[in-house]
Amino acid sequence: MTITLTSREWDELLAEAEMSSLQNPKPDEFIRQMPRLLGKGYERNIEVYPKLLLTIDDLEYHDDLLVKFPESNHPLQFSVDILGVNADNTLISGAGIQRSWIEENPKFQRSVFVNIHMPPELLATFFPTADGEIPSEFSFLAKGNDWQTMLQPKKTDAINSVAQQIINCPYQGITKRVFLQTKVPELLGLHLTSILVDRGGVQRSPRLKPETVSRIYHAMDILHSRVENPPSILELAQLVGVSHRTLKRGFRELFNTTVFGYLTDKRMEQAEQLLRNSHLTVAEVANLVGYTHLGHFAAAFKHKFGILPSECLSGKKCLTGL
Repeated sequence: MTITLTSREWDELLAEAEMSSLQNPKPDEFIRQMPRLLGKGYERNIEVYPKLLLTIDDLEYHDDLLVKFPESNHPLQFSVDILGVNADNTLISGAGIQRSWIEENPKFQRSVFVNIHMPPELLATFFPTADGEIPSEFSFLAKGNDWQTMLQPKKTDAINSVAQQIINCPYQGITKRVFLQTKVPELLGLHLTSILVDRGGVQRSPRLKPETVSRIYHAMDILHSRVENPPSILELAQLVGVSHRTLKRGFRELFNTTVFGYLTDKRMEQAEQLLRNSHLTVAEVANLVGYTHLGHFAAAFKHKFGILPSECLSGKKCLTGL
């Protein structure tokens, strides 16, 4: 059996399910349960930044479901299908006027999505030009009153890995917020890089094969997920299937730094956010980002930001590194 709904009917069913749900939503996060009549699962909505909404969907339908959406204004959206009918590609829906369309949801097909919804002007916040504007390469994603642009780049291992890390975030409270505020821009950057590569705007190193580039990005993802307890260079190389020489060369060519330098930068960026946005002590932050020796942590932090961790904790502005 196929069930056909208008978008208004679909929203009304979701609203009814939300009212009857026993979930206790947090101030910056709310959960919509799938109406039991239609299937099972949920939609989680998290405001990661002001005006930037992260949604995580895990849904399965009892019957084939068609939802008819009318022509409407649409924000900028980046979508990763982790488990579903379009799992080989990502979806980038530009801001502008979205044409009427029909969403098809097959029965007994579990779908897991990560979506980022935002106004296009936020691109100038995350990836500004020298004058603070949206990079011209991405201006086509902000159509205003014109028809939106839609793209379906091939999903990379790096995009899939970061989306999985977002879904499986192990933290709560302020630590979770800091984690997501790191991962969401990373996922945005990987999406935008895929656009540039497809359009010829990024020239990959001629000395690294595309498969090797993907493995180096996977190594980067592993470092992000294991900041507090990272593997050695030899272990990391084995995990992603390259030699340690190729791993070190890849980090130099792709990120212009060493593996250790990249890891230290990410540790310090995470530490700076925790010191400013949590109630943790310097020692607790040092431990969270993988340092057991406070002196080594303080030296690395001062080298990165020009101030000591204790000064950052007291609110002093960073002198370098930002």
